[in-house]
Amino acid sequence: MPGPLDGVKVVDFTEIIAGPLAGRLLADLGADVIKVEPPWGEPWRLTQKFTATESRTFMTYNRGKRSLPLDLTKDGAADILKRLVPEMDIALVNFRPDVAAKLGVDYETLSGINPRLIYCELTAYGREGPDADRPGYDMIVQGMTGMVSSETKTLDGVPSWVWSSPLVDTSAGICMAWTVCAALYARERTGVGQKIETSLLASALSLMGARFLHVENLDKETREKTIEQLETMRADGATYDEMVAVSPGSRRREHHGNLYYRVYYTKDAPIGIGALSNPLRRRLLDVLGLTDDGLEPGWDPTTPESRAYGQALEKRAEELIAAKPSAEWLQIFEDAAIPAGPVRFIEELFEDPQVVANGLVTEVEHVQEGKVKMVGPMAHFRGTVPTSPKASPALGQHAAEILEGLGFSKQEVDGWRDDGVIG
Repeated sequence: MPGPLDGVKVVDFTEIIAGPLAGRLLADLGADVIKVEPPWGEPWRLTQKFTATESRTFMTYNRGKRSLPLDLTKDGAADILKRLVPEMDIALVNFRPDVAAKLGVDYETLSGINPRLIYCELTAYGREGPDADRPGYDMIVQGMTGMVSSETKTLDGVPSWVWSSPLVDTSAGICMAWTVCAALYARERTGVGQKIETSLLASALSLMGARFLHVENLDKETREKTIEQLETMRADGATYDEMVAVSPGSRRREHHGNLYYRVYYTKDAPIGIGALSNPLRRRLLDVLGLTDDGLEPGWDPTTPESRAYGQALEKRAEELIAAKPSAEWLQIFEDAAIPAGPVRFIEELFEDPQVVANGLVTEVEHVQEGKVKMVGPMAHFRGTVPTSPKASPALGQHAAEILEGLGFSKQEVDGWRDDGVIG
């Protein structure tokens, strides 16, 4: 049986990470995804590239698609879109609103060609408000939404953003894929397509979890006081670290030490321990031969004495765990049913038994570069099983195939290629 999105056709006008990831996720589920990119290739082909048009970043976010290089600024492109778009179920777009209109891929234009089209638009900050037309990227939105200040990490006094993984882009791509699937279901019931709007801003705030929560009875006075303090401190030239210190939302909540949910260094390697319920915490204490007055009723963790007690307890736990190797500790924690795991390096994961056993490493054959290993599908369907993922497309690999499939002649395709309309 084919994948759950078998027969669904997607035109993907997106670039960089978030939008392309959405297209990749749909392709993983069996959709036919046509990647429309400039004749010279989208920008991510040219980042960390190892050939003129291939890069690790492009391969990561564009597997399973077909490539149609198309210069949307040329007249011939509109003729191609008029024949392509009626065949599509979904359009993915992540340009600024004004750019989409200039290129003729805005919702009004495409839905006019195909009223059943599901059009998903990702912008940086949303369609409304003073920042609506501004460009934005993952790192900038992290700063604007409090994610950077919540991490409280600085380098020489300068805030450090979460750079090891594109958290905002990734969550936005998942959001796009999730919402178009919901819209497909709605169209099955109503027969009507629709426009979906989402943003990096929305994804970043969603990632903030309970930090972006205001309980009026508890938080109103504190929030107003903090805003007033921050405005005064900025005017007085306070440092970033000084401002973080007055923001409850940008500090981790007061903890009774950090004993239960953290990375420890054993005798030979780091391990992570997660004990987030009282039964787990007490089991961890039993294993370590410790007691913690902070778990008892009536304990106030905010007093200087309580904080000193918690820090001393944490230091003692560190000393105990540092006395044995990681393998021994991991076995002890497994026997006690305490969640724990090793801290691994990326290079080790391609052969990791757990990763491999769950199909989270897939091997694809790239038309130019040969064998490529990468992350497998995020979910596995046991009824409508998609075929194995295919590699990302070489630039223009499918141009003739797509256009001739739309009924254009070889002469028309060659003419567009000569005119620079297609790559």
